[in-house]
Amino acid sequence: MQTLPYARPRFAGICNGAWLRTLSVRAFSSSDYGDQARGGLPRFFSEVLPPSKGNNVRVQGDEFWHMTKVLRLSANDRVELFNGKGSLVEGCIQNIDRTGLDFVALNDPKLIPPQNTQWHVFAGFGTLKGGRADWLVEKCTELGASSVTPLLTERCQSISENRVDRLERVILAASKQCQRLHEMIMKPPIKIDELLHLIARSKLSLLAAAKAAPVLGALTSSPQETGGLIIIGPEGDFTEKEVNMMIEVGATAVGLGPHRLRVETATIALLATVMLWSDSRQNSVV
Repeated sequence: MQTLPYARPRFAGICNGAWLRTLSVRAFSSSDYGDQARGGLPRFFSEVLPPSKGNNVRVQGDEFWHMTKVLRLSANDRVELFNGKGSLVEGCIQNIDRTGLDFVALNDPKLIPPQNTQWHVFAGFGTLKGGRADWLVEKCTELGASSVTPLLTERCQSISENRVDRLERVILAASKQCQRLHEMIMKPPIKIDELLHLIARSKLSLLAAAKAAPVLGALTSSPQETGGLIIIGPEGDFTEKEVNMMIEVGATAVGLGPHRLRVETATIALLATVMLWSDSRQNSVV
């Protein structure tokens, strides 16, 4: 399993306990979506789950609001709770009052193992206008990226914290829609110099580049990896100097077809390709 060798984000609102308690849900992934992906029980986040069948926990905040005001669930309705670490429990709403509701477990919590594929996206999307950055992050969440990092380059030198706040909300909505059980992390922005160290330590780093060899050919000849780095340039692309620096430390330049793609299109095209490739590799081994 690929692990990025750098610290957790500096944005306090992205991945600490306070953020979990405030927003009541994070971005999650699972290799086993169960019945929920086919229209099963409604699923909600709770940092604390009942330890065993018959125990209960209190649900408050945004999830309480979603359950009772949006979905209009009531006492005795069955739902699922998950904690963002892979644990999932089925139960029902025991009672509701003005401040929250009590959830009682109908069985013991089960632990779903994380997916084996660990792809980390680095994309220069800080200058994208309108909802294009939102769309990029939303689809990365749905496709199963392990993390997304805004990449700062000569042609994309900043991304505002206000935009990061908005992207957090996009990730939350997308993660609940696609029913992820393990967290996807929004990393703080990094510069090319920092990325070079990560490329040097990664066994597989794919750099989208014009006129490069097709990505499928590169994947076919690559080692048996189930994760790595996906690197996409900003509007206007990387400079020649930036591309050469990344290739020198180990990145593999890959092509995504004959047409010039937008940042968000290239990101999703490459991520979808490697996710399907990783899945086929794992199934062939099994």
